[in-house]
Amino acid sequence: MDVEILSRIQFAFTVSFHYIYPPLSIGLGLMMVLMEGAYLKTGNKEYETLARFWTKIFAITFGLGVATGIVMEFEFGTNWATYSRFVGDVFGSALAAEGLFAFALESGFLGVLLFGWNRVKPVVHFISTLGVWLGSMFSAVWIVVANSWQQTPAGYHIVGEGVNARAEITDFWAMVFNPSSVDRILHTWIGALIAGTFLVMSVHAWYLLKGRHIEISKKAFTLALFAAAIFSLLQLVTGHHSASGVAVNQPAKLAAYEGHYNSANKADMYIFGWVDQKNQKVYGPYVPGGLSFLIHGDFDTKVPALNDFPKEDIPSQVNAVFQFYHLMVAFGMFFIGITLLGIFMWWRGNLFNQRWVLLIFVFSVILPQLANQFGWFAAEMGRQPWVVYGLLRTSDALSEVVTANQVLFSLIMFTLLYALLFVLFIYLLNKKIQAGPYDHHNTEHRPSQEAIAEVIDNQSKI
Repeated sequence: MDVEILSRIQFAFTVSFHYIYPPLSIGLGLMMVLMEGAYLKTGNKEYETLARFWTKIFAITFGLGVATGIVMEFEFGTNWATYSRFVGDVFGSALAAEGLFAFALESGFLGVLLFGWNRVKPVVHFISTLGVWLGSMFSAVWIVVANSWQQTPAGYHIVGEGVNARAEITDFWAMVFNPSSVDRILHTWIGALIAGTFLVMSVHAWYLLKGRHIEISKKAFTLALFAAAIFSLLQLVTGHHSASGVAVNQPAKLAAYEGHYNSANKADMYIFGWVDQKNQKVYGPYVPGGLSFLIHGDFDTKVPALNDFPKEDIPSQVNAVFQFYHLMVAFGMFFIGITLLGIFMWWRGNLFNQRWVLLIFVFSVILPQLANQFGWFAAEMGRQPWVVYGLLRTSDALSEVVTANQVLFSLIMFTLLYALLFVLFIYLLNKKIQAGPYDHHNTEHRPSQEAIAEVIDNQSKI
């Protein structure tokens, strides 16, 4: 393999592994806010117990998210030096904003969230939980803004020529609110929230199947179920709006999503299928003119096709883009169906007696992760051959001094290291789940902390 392919594989691998954890942190952050909010409103200690339990799991995902995210910043400099030079002004601004407006907020409240139980008043701890969750949400904003700028550049001009050329920001807010940023931020947020809610449902469905922590698990499952249903329906709306934006700003990518080669024909929408790139055909069930209708509201309106663009400007792996996109959509429809079914059974009063439904929820935990990953794969592969759409080709963005052997060696080392980290993650996660919400090592059973909390409360009354 050449340097470009290996560098792309390495970055895809490291970013995919990293992206396991931030969505869980965002989703679990919301669930912790809802659980603590329910405790403050109702005074029911079971909601506080749930918040304590999921805070422990949140800490694991947060720590691994931070650790694995640092690697990519080094890869920008080692493997993608020309790219880093070109986008440095844009990415520098976005990452600086993340540090100031997101990470500072998140890390500032993190200590209170993790160690403030029985040391601060419940309302103060709730505010800290809210601060950490909002910080994680804002952190995602600036990362997605930087990536969206690569998809739909705005608010810049080019300074220099050749390998010394770079994009310089002329309008910061035009860069932030580039044509695709809002749609992508909303889509990313909701995908993360779905991932967190499904993790909560999976764990508590497992408790219910095992006959453990019955009453508290019913509360947690119901809370997560309604949240997941709302977000799944919202994701359908944001996904449609995002696809409409792609049709305007990146028509070649949209054509790849559906394997649409010939604009002389109305654009069909495939339920699933296989793209024969050699013969430029798609085999599978489809809705005639479905893509035309979704984009234009008319089944007969033509949509720009792959053959309308120069061959060198369209994705080379159309079938892969097609498959990832359709798998993402399929998982999204499944989330809507299974959550609405769960709500219907809950309304009928027999949800927690249906073992087969609970079993589905136990194993469905992996699907939001796959949907998030496949969505990014489709978006990034569909952007090719551009690393910055219309401005910088991927083949021109590489470091000139890095060799294929160097990239291959580092890829092997990353694979081994990340495999160990994943095993550690699964071990720690399983350990916390097996211990359950009523872990005897919970901070509420630590006399020293209770004493500290009592002193603080007494001082506040003086």
